[in-house]
Amino acid sequence: MNNLVGQTVRYAVFIGFTVLFLTAFLEKPALRRFRKAVFGQTADGKTAHLFTLTNAHGMVVKVSDFGGIITSIRVPDRNNQPGDVVLGFDSLSRYLSGQPYLGALLGRYGSFIGNGRFSIDGKDYPLATNAGTNHLHGGRSGFDKKLWQAEEVRSGKKEAVLRLTYTSADGEEGFPGRLDCRVTYTLTDQNELRIDYEARTDQKTHVNLTHHNYFDLSAGKNPTILSHEIWINADHYVVMDPKMVPTGELREVKNTPLDFTKATAIGSRIDQLPGAYDHNYQLNRSPGHAIQLAATAYEPGSGRYLAVFTTEPGLELATANWLNGTLRGKENRIYAKQSGFLLYPQHLPDSPNQPTFPSTLLKPGEVYHQTTIYQFSVKSARVNR
Repeated sequence: MNNLVGQTVRYAVFIGFTVLFLTAFLEKPALRRFRKAVFGQTADGKTAHLFTLTNAHGMVVKVSDFGGIITSIRVPDRNNQPGDVVLGFDSLSRYLSGQPYLGALLGRYGSFIGNGRFSIDGKDYPLATNAGTNHLHGGRSGFDKKLWQAEEVRSGKKEAVLRLTYTSADGEEGFPGRLDCRVTYTLTDQNELRIDYEARTDQKTHVNLTHHNYFDLSAGKNPTILSHEIWINADHYVVMDPKMVPTGELREVKNTPLDFTKATAIGSRIDQLPGAYDHNYQLNRSPGHAIQLAATAYEPGSGRYLAVFTTEPGLELATANWLNGTLRGKENRIYAKQSGFLLYPQHLPDSPNQPTFPSTLLKPGEVYHQTTIYQFSVKSARVNR
C-alpha cells in the first residue's frame, strides 16, 4: 500500500514538473507594450527619448518626446507583412537639421494665421511669422521643436499609453496666456492610434493642435502615393487667396478635382490643380456625435486601409508637393515629390480672423479638447463609399 502511495506521489510530482517545464519554454513571452530608449541630444544638450508602443497584433508606433513626433507606424498588409506607413527619420539629428514637420505635433496653432496677427477684445497680438507674412504651424519655434515631459500611463486596459505635457509661456511666439498642454497617445488592440489633446489657459487665447503625419500605405513600395484612393466626408472646402490666407468663402467641391465624396485615386485628377493638393475641407458633421468618420485612404497594392475619425470641424489634404528629393528618410529612402500624403484634422485655417468659421478661442476655466483616431485595417479589394 505504501509503495502504491509513493509511486502515485512521485508520478504527480513528475507531471507537475513537466507542466511547469512546458509552460516555461513553450508559452509566448509576455507582450511588452511600452518601451523607452534614448533618441539623441537636442541643440541645447538635453536628452530626448523615443517611446515604442506595441499591441497584440504586431502594430508598432514610435513617438518622441521631442516635438511629439511620430517617427514610425508599422502595420501589416493583406499578407500579414508589416510595413512602416509614415515618413520620418531614424535619428533625432535628422529632425533637428531642418525638415517640413514630418510627423510633428503642431501648436499652438496648426495651419495658417493670416498676416501673422489676431485681436482679442480689441487688443492686437502680432505673432511670429515664418511663411511669408503669415504665421504657420506655431511659428519659428512651435510645439514641434519643444522637449515635452513624458510618462507611461497604466490604464489597466489592453493598450499602450504615452502622455506628453508642456507649458507654453505667456507671449510664446506672440500668443497671449500661459497654456498648459497635455497630449495622450493610445495604441489599442483594435489597431487604433488615438491622440487626445487637452489645453488650459489663464488668459483668452487661440488654440488649434494637430499632427502632421505623412502617410504612405504602400510602406515605400511605390515611388508616389498617387494610386491611393481617398474618401473625404466634406461637401465644401476653404477658398484661399494667393498668399494662402482664407477669403472666408466655403465653396462646394462638386464638379471639381477636390471632390472626394466618392473614393477616388489621388492621381486621377491631380494634374487639373496648379500645385496639386494642399487644401482644407470643412467636414460634414452630424449633430450629437462628438467624434465622427472624416476620411479614409486605401492602397490597392498592399490592401492597407486607413480610417480617420475626429472631433474637429476641418481636415487638410496635402500631397507633399514640397518634397524635392533632398531628404533621405528611414532605410535611406529618398523623399521626392508626392512621396506621402497628409490627412490631418484641425480647425479651419485663420479661424481667429474669420468670424464665420468655428471659433478657436479658449478662455480661462475652459478646457480645449481634440481627439483624432487613426484606425488601420486591410481590405481585399477596392473600397467604394
